[in-house]
Amino acid sequence: MVAIIVQALGLFLMIFLGFVLKRIGLLSKADGTTLSVIIVNITLPAVVIVNLAKVSLKIDLVVFILIGFVWSILQIALAWLLSRKESTKNQQLFMYCASGFNIGNFTLPFVQGFLPLGVPFLSMFDMGNSIMLCGGTNIVVNRLVGNQTTFEPKKIALQLLRSIPFTCYMLMLILRIFTINLPESLLTMLHPVASANVFLSMFMIGLYLEFRLPKGAMRDVVKLLAMRYGLGFAVIAVVFFLPIPHLYKITLSLLALTPIPLFGVINSVLAGVKEEVVGFASSISFLLSLPLMTIVVLLLGINV
Repeated sequence: MVAIIVQALGLFLMIFLGFVLKRIGLLSKADGTTLSVIIVNITLPAVVIVNLAKVSLKIDLVVFILIGFVWSILQIALAWLLSRKESTKNQQLFMYCASGFNIGNFTLPFVQGFLPLGVPFLSMFDMGNSIMLCGGTNIVVNRLVGNQTTFEPKKIALQLLRSIPFTCYMLMLILRIFTINLPESLLTMLHPVASANVFLSMFMIGLYLEFRLPKGAMRDVVKLLAMRYGLGFAVIAVVFFLPIPHLYKITLSLLALTPIPLFGVINSVLAGVKEEVVGFASSISFLLSLPLMTIVVLLLGINV
């Protein structure tokens, strides 16, 4: 228990360090953007390759792809049902930010430290999640709020293939289907790169934290977070009683508490929601998710 708490505090300190260095002017939010490019294109793909390189592909891993896809749709549906009396702009805020999973920049680095065996399942889950974040969510949300859009599978596919992490997921999935092993020397070289992902991701979050909120917007933020985490707690309650392996229970429980994904922030701003509102909600979600996910690890344990 002590080791888990110490590790969680270490992650928090990485976030705090990034925030402090931004506040004193040594770094800026723009540096967070630079770090995100490094993470998405270098350290995150290294994590995917290293952790999937020797995985035995079983049906349960593939099922996690479907779970990631379906779960995102359920989140959107719940947000729509709970916001039908809201303005169109608020509906879009709730549907974009109460759905989707922040895996690459938060959950994966967290699980790397606490539960390495869960990384392959997170990676498969993120494939389904990515399909929604890279276009699926936009289509569903626009249809629900009355903005007619055409379904363009080619556009979504191209957007997914431009994503280096998703391409790595696909490549590693194909390699494991045919049980093709990567050279051990390559994996040895990638290990230190993958290890850097935890610090860079947490530090970047600190650079992105924003706590400015326009007057009158607190209600919307509270309702949004209540939707997101309310469904998360409901999922954890259901998962706890399911007759599934403990590793699946803890992985799904951690996924239920992930913070707002970057695509949710971007899509909300593009829909006309004030950037300060979305930025504040996103920042609070990071600060909520870290202790909540740590509590899940403490309560469920990591003996898998």
